[in-house]
Amino acid sequence: MTAVRRTAPVLVAALLLLVCAGRAGATGYRYWSFWERTDGHWTYATQGPASVRPDDGTVQGFRFTVGADAADAGRPRGTADFGTICADTPAKAGSKRVGLVLDFGTPADAPSGEAPPERRAVCARVPSDASSADALAAVAGPLRYDTNALLCAIAGYPHKGCGEQVSTDREPTAGPESGSPESGSPESGSGPSLGLPIGVGVVALLAGAAIWQSRRRRNASG
Repeated sequence: MTAVRRTAPVLVAALLLLVCAGRAGATGYRYWSFWERTDGHWTYATQGPASVRPDDGTVQGFRFTVGADAADAGRPRGTADFGTICADTPAKAGSKRVGLVLDFGTPADAPSGEAPPERRAVCARVPSDASSADALAAVAGPLRYDTNALLCAIAGYPHKGCGEQVSTDREPTAGPESGSPESGSPESGSGPSLGLPIGVGVVALLAGAAIWQSRRRRNASG
């Protein structure tokens, strides 16, 4: 058992290194988050823009951000209200007006080689049954979506990428360019880190090898 006792500290150190390596991996996603403004406050939308049918007088926001979920996603900046955004767009029968705040994020959140445009607030006049996605398309094209209908770009920004994972140093990790709720996109949150199960598995193998080696030595000496 001496070999096992001597090996234990090494195994613990290996486990800690592997767990830390797993935690140091990707922590979030680079994506367009969708917000609704109520009583002067931004609330993370519980549905996608294609599913929401806003009323006349609604204010909604889109923010390009880096985050894992609503808790750390960047909110749209600015305090513009509906009266300000749609001051020059009078009501019209058979249509509705939706105020949209478009925040293209910060240089730190931008994909490599791209610079975020200035944020803007625009008023969309759309048919009464239009969705938020329809309102966005009316005033902020071109839009870009991936094959899973995830919103990738507003007004052409960013030029490439879609929901890619971003590590702690804010550089995208290798992997698919697009994301979806089924594949771990911002709408579903990130999955569990693989660092812990892999680390436990490797340490278990090392421990097994140490025990086997110890028994072999005892048998040889006996």
